[in-house]
Amino acid sequence: MDTIRTDCLVIGAGLAGCSYAHYASRLGMSVTLVCSDELSKGANSQWAQGGIIFDTTVNAEQLKRDIREASGGTSNPEAVDSLVEHGQKVVQSLLLDELDVPFDREESGGLKYTREGGHSDKRIIFAKDLTGRAILTNMHDHVLGLEKVSVMTNTVAVDLLTLSHNSVDPLDKYKPITCIGAYVLDTQSGEIRAIIAKKTILATGGVGQIFRNTTNRNGVVGHGISMAKRLGARVIDLEYIQFHPTTFLKKACPLFLVSEAVRGEGGVLVNAEGDAFMDGQHPMKSLAPRDIVARAIHHELIASGENCVYIDLSLMSSDYIKDRFPSIYRRCLESGVDITKEPIPVAPAAHYCCGGVFTDLDGRSSVANLNAIGETSCTGLHGANRLASTSLLECLVSAKLTAEADCRDLENVRFHLPDVRAWQSPKKKPDEVLIQQDMRLIRSTMWNYVGLIRSSRRLQRARRILLELDQEISDFYSGNRLTRSLVDLRNAVKTALLVVHAAGLNSTSKGSHYIALDDEEIDLPMTLSEELK
Repeated sequence: MDTIRTDCLVIGAGLAGCSYAHYASRLGMSVTLVCSDELSKGANSQWAQGGIIFDTTVNAEQLKRDIREASGGTSNPEAVDSLVEHGQKVVQSLLLDELDVPFDREESGGLKYTREGGHSDKRIIFAKDLTGRAILTNMHDHVLGLEKVSVMTNTVAVDLLTLSHNSVDPLDKYKPITCIGAYVLDTQSGEIRAIIAKKTILATGGVGQIFRNTTNRNGVVGHGISMAKRLGARVIDLEYIQFHPTTFLKKACPLFLVSEAVRGEGGVLVNAEGDAFMDGQHPMKSLAPRDIVARAIHHELIASGENCVYIDLSLMSSDYIKDRFPSIYRRCLESGVDITKEPIPVAPAAHYCCGGVFTDLDGRSSVANLNAIGETSCTGLHGANRLASTSLLECLVSAKLTAEADCRDLENVRFHLPDVRAWQSPKKKPDEVLIQQDMRLIRSTMWNYVGLIRSSRRLQRARRILLELDQEISDFYSGNRLTRSLVDLRNAVKTALLVVHAAGLNSTSKGSHYIALDDEEIDLPMTLSEELK
């Protein structure tokens, strides 16, 4: 078995992982960056449309209040303070000064600002409606040119390594649980190798693909969360799954995110009758926090029997829509909806995981030398519900602070990095039909029973289904040769069970976790699930 040794192993090549690679390499550490696809394809960050908070120093206290209010008063004050303190500086130094990301600008040359749901002011910078792509395109080109960074594409982490479980030295079993890297799978050759590292950084993104309807890219099933939990790391707040209120919905057409910035620029949520139903729901109307808007849409669908609501763009001119939202305009047009002439049909879908691997503000998990950053981690910044456009900023801030803390450790800590046992894998090829069927069952179970509005009875049913499925998948996994889809399946069912467990323990409705009484009307119209298949 081939073995690679490095200072820092980064699992995930989105904005968090790439930013960490940047900061760590600049501090003199060697970095191996593992990406499950080609570098240009492998991250949710690339799909981010709306933007990133930049102006954190002007009226900083108001921004902190907006984050706390969006979270229902549950966000960690220290995490909020840290984001606001470091946010503007990292955007300025990395995205503007070094990468020269092409954010939209006024004729005078100054940055343009927009507003999204839950924000009391315009403080978000953007690149049309493809902000994530604009940032990551530049970031990926930059990372590929870094001398101390080695990028491994088409490579999937299988399991984390520890001294007590994987060392060839039998006496290491007496040492505290300490992460020393990971086994990884080359998805093209099928080869499995060990990467031994002083620091292992989980940056695998969220969990959206454990739900039938999601804005997340394929494969985002909580890999980092599942691997960390198998090691014994603490995970928290996994009941707080944010459903984005506005994803494009039309029969037989692809589902995709419709940015909150559309409403920030004047789009209004209306029902099939054309009534602006959010006007009586919240003082911020169509720009209320996401959990409030998503549940309002849910109740509107129940009351009307329709399968979607709409975003009315009639306050915007045709030219403005095409210029400000070119990607959304193009994708809607490809699905037969001209948003310069008609409203956008939308409904909620799973979007962002506010919980994750518990870490401090320096990315430290409860397992020695195992870090987590970005959406994989949970510092408590988002509490029960995320404020729009904080996620990209969190990626940058958490990457910088974690890399700096790791550099201090590498200078002051003696690391024990023994050889590890070779991976043993069966030769039998797994049945892909079974894998896909099991994945569909996970997604439908989570969508139907652990979705936007939950109940104790539905959570109990989800737990029974998933526990039985987990046993089936465990047996299947141990008896077959590893493939990417099999790794996805194993982690998906583990993540789903963690979400169900967390939701079942929390009987208090707050933010993105809403527990209905068992006799409360919570069914979605049947056509909604069918439309999005």
